[in-house]
Amino acid sequence: MILKETAVKVANAYKANSKVEAIYIAGSLSREWEDEYSDIELNICWSESPGDEDRKSVINELNGSIIDFHEYEEEEWSESYEVDGAKIEISSFLTETILKKIQRVTKEFRIDIEDQSIAASIHYGIPLYGEEVLDGLKAKVLVYPESLSSNMINAHLDFGPRWKHRHTLLDREDWLMFYSLLTGTQEKVMGLLFGLNCMYVHHPAYKWQKQSLDLMNIKPDRINERLESVFLSTPAAGLQELEGVIEDIERLIDEKDTSL
Repeated sequence: MILKETAVKVANAYKANSKVEAIYIAGSLSREWEDEYSDIELNICWSESPGDEDRKSVINELNGSIIDFHEYEEEEWSESYEVDGAKIEISSFLTETILKKIQRVTKEFRIDIEDQSIAASIHYGIPLYGEEVLDGLKAKVLVYPESLSSNMINAHLDFGPRWKHRHTLLDREDWLMFYSLLTGTQEKVMGLLFGLNCMYVHHPAYKWQKQSLDLMNIKPDRINERLESVFLSTPAAGLQELEGVIEDIERLIDEKDTSL
C-alpha cells in the first residue's frame, strides 16, 4: 500500500505537465507481485517529446535523488530516482510509439519481446492519470492473436545446435557451457509456454517466472517444481528433467494443433 501511495504522489507531479497524456503503474506492483525488494515502475505516455527540464523538474519537486538519467534510446526515455525511501523507475514513451509497438504485436504478429513487454504492461497497468487514454490502449491488447501464438511457438521450438550436444557437455563436465545451455533452453521453454497460453511476455529475461507460470492454464504438471530442479538437482537429473518438460510441452502443442 505504501508503494502505491508513493506512486500516486509521483504521478500527481507528472500530470501537471500538459504534454503528459497518461500515467500507469507497471511491473510487479501492477500485478500484486511486489515484495520487500520491489521498486515502483511508472510508464508515462507523452503527446510530444519530453525535454530534460520536463523530466528533471518533477524529480526536483519531489526532492528526489537521481540514480540514473538516460537520454532517448530505443524509443524510450528512462530515469530512476529515490523518493521517500522508494526507488522510482520511470519509462517514458510517446503515445504514438506505444500504439506502433502494439500494432507490431497484435496486427503484424511480431514476437519482439520488448514490444510484448509494452503490451503486457498496458494489459496489467493500473491507471493513475489519463484513464480514457489507457482504456483505449487496453482495448487494443485485450485479445491475444492466435497468429502471434503460432509465431511464438514456431520461433521457440528450435533449441539450437548446442542442444544436440547436451550429453557431451555433461560427460565432459563442461559446466559453464552446460549450464549456459540449460539456461537458454529454459528461456525457450518459457517462450513456448507464453505463446501456448496466449500471454504477452512481460520481461525479456522472464522475470517473476514462478508467478507467470502460476497464471498459465496450459502447462506440464508440477512445472514450477520441475524447472526449479533443473538447477537445484544433480546435473544429470536436471538435464533429464528438462528433457521431460520439453517432451510434455511438445505433446501439449500437438494437442492444441489437433483441437484447432
